[in-house]
Amino acid sequence: MLRITDARTGESVEAAPARRGLTRVEAHTTGADTGALRVLLVADLLVRALELGGTPVWSVLTCERERAELQAGAAALGIRPFEDSRDVGSGLGEAQVIHVVAEAAAMPDGPTVAVAPVHGTGEGADPTALRLALLARDRTAPAALDTAVLDEARALLARWRGRVAAWARQPSRPIPDEARARLRAAWEDDLDAPAVLDTLTWVETSPDLPDGARFETYAYADRLLGLELTRELGAPA
Repeated sequence: MLRITDARTGESVEAAPARRGLTRVEAHTTGADTGALRVLLVADLLVRALELGGTPVWSVLTCERERAELQAGAAALGIRPFEDSRDVGSGLGEAQVIHVVAEAAAMPDGPTVAVAPVHGTGEGADPTALRLALLARDRTAPAALDTAVLDEARALLARWRGRVAAWARQPSRPIPDEARARLRAAWEDDLDAPAVLDTLTWVETSPDLPDGARFETYAYADRLLGLELTRELGAPA
């Protein structure tokens, strides 16, 4: 069961207390800088995690300015579209509303996920590598987007995509129970994306796992991460 830390109280709460009830995830931003993109990315991660648990989700964006620029940047990062809060009403029967905000912002009423700031713009970086660099840092800690961080993310992304493509050529095998349990424990514990990435490193390096199982595990985890890890499938060996 997915739990998040409510920034208003510091307490851990269920993200979807009403089983199968509609959950509204509302991201709040004030502009289109990299910090705002990180807020949207965390909201996107929350939406994906809820959906993986079978919860229907309605994603909404409240943006004070530069909406078009923010939406374009979000699309480049693989963040799925959020509805404009100005075009939607309330009272649609949602069982829960979860807000995602920058940590310095005013806290709305209701469970709230706070996101630490970003230092650096990541300008010119590969968008998916930028997404990975942001996911690799706990959302409660400031993220630095310097050249070394982005180069490391780009190299890791290239390596994993190459290995996923190679593993896909082997007979498919089920996701190992331990790998599935580690992944779900990670993302259900306050959206711990770094722990998800650590689990993928364990899957990559564990000597006893068949390659077909590695492939299925990475494809499954990418439903949360959104890193296009299967993009190189079919490429020449």
